[in-house]
Amino acid sequence: MNVSDAVDALLPSVVDDLTALVAIPSVSALPAHAGHVQQSAEWIVAQVRALGCDDVRIVVEGGQPAVIAHFPGPAGSPTVCLYAHHDVQPTGDVALWTSSDPFRVREADGRLFGRGVADDKAGVMVHLTALRAFGGKPPVGVTLFVEGEEEIGSASLATILEGHRDLLAADAYVIADSGNWNVGEPAFTTTLRGLVDCVVEVSTLDHALHSGQYGGAVPDALTALCRLLATLHDADGNVAIEGLSAMPDPELDYPESRLRAESGMLDGVRLLGDGPIAGRLWTKPTATVIGIDATSVADASNTLAPSARAKVSVRIAPDADPGQALAALTTHLEQHAPWGARVRVSDGTKGSGTTVPFQGPFADAARAAFVEAWGVEPVFTGQGGSIPMVADFQQAFPAAEIVVTAVCDPDSRMHGIDESLHLGDFAKACKAEALLLARLAGEAG
Repeated sequence: MNVSDAVDALLPSVVDDLTALVAIPSVSALPAHAGHVQQSAEWIVAQVRALGCDDVRIVVEGGQPAVIAHFPGPAGSPTVCLYAHHDVQPTGDVALWTSSDPFRVREADGRLFGRGVADDKAGVMVHLTALRAFGGKPPVGVTLFVEGEEEIGSASLATILEGHRDLLAADAYVIADSGNWNVGEPAFTTTLRGLVDCVVEVSTLDHALHSGQYGGAVPDALTALCRLLATLHDADGNVAIEGLSAMPDPELDYPESRLRAESGMLDGVRLLGDGPIAGRLWTKPTATVIGIDATSVADASNTLAPSARAKVSVRIAPDADPGQALAALTTHLEQHAPWGARVRVSDGTKGSGTTVPFQGPFADAARAAFVEAWGVEPVFTGQGGSIPMVADFQQAFPAAEIVVTAVCDPDSRMHGIDESLHLGDFAKACKAEALLLARLAGEAG
């Protein structure tokens, strides 16, 4: 049986195992789910041991549990590190999901639905399927690295890379945590934006006041905060934070009609910013208000609020320095407070973007394997989302080649309600990775 046939034979059991993994609510952001994150790590260890590999361990370096396993290859063969993450985002309002339980996989119209089914537990299963296709004895050395805190910024990843360098060193890395260009069209990601965020608190009073008695002369903090947040963009929706850089626009065309269809924009709503859409999504900065702490509508009274705060998230150009970007954001917020309101900015997370050159013998083998599995040429794209661990791998192992692959498509709705995975594309992704390992060893698919 060749590699492709072996993957085809495995797929029914692989889908069953993906369903079992999704059923473990490994939400790294919520302390109440810490036991589930540990449980999902242990589940992966059990799958590795079932392949006959005992060189597997769970590592914790001040954060969430990660799994590292090593499958030795023949003498003289290269070593490939396969990366994915087993933690997932919170579900949001469960009532908005089509299924009453987001962690119970539902199948419909050729897709699986559930939290983490695409991001990134499908990536975990792509790696395990490739290893299963060779009966746990891959034709090259393979290190499996499954992280447990990617969804909360991979804070301990650098420590893991430093403390377990010998275990994780490889000639090439496959990071299965990005997005494909379309259903049936695979993509390799070559640019990734970085991310900085902060919490800004605006204060105008030392106590709350009756809005009828003092309104009209005394500013309330929530209105002041709204005016401050509005300064993050100009009238056309371009980011107005001085000091943020941008990279040149990509050559790939991203039609407005496609963006509207994929994003679900309402009729009449205009796009933000100027220039090619791919540049706005992949190489230019963004500014988004992702949360506000203020009195809820249900609890509102005729009161001038003394303080209010918001969390601001800024995606930065792939080559931008996160420290400089966070300083620029802080300066902007401090200098644009209306009516003399007091502003206090608390730093949040910082993550580097990066460019990922697609060149070298490993990249050539990956392209050939994907063409064989998918039947079409791959597309080279950027991603507006941040995958900070790519830069961490580049810094830790500068001589290695890195390839960023995907299991998601534009309708997967990662992080959103009714997250889903296209089963046909999942099968092709599994086959492509197994074929890649075979090509690296000089074997026929």
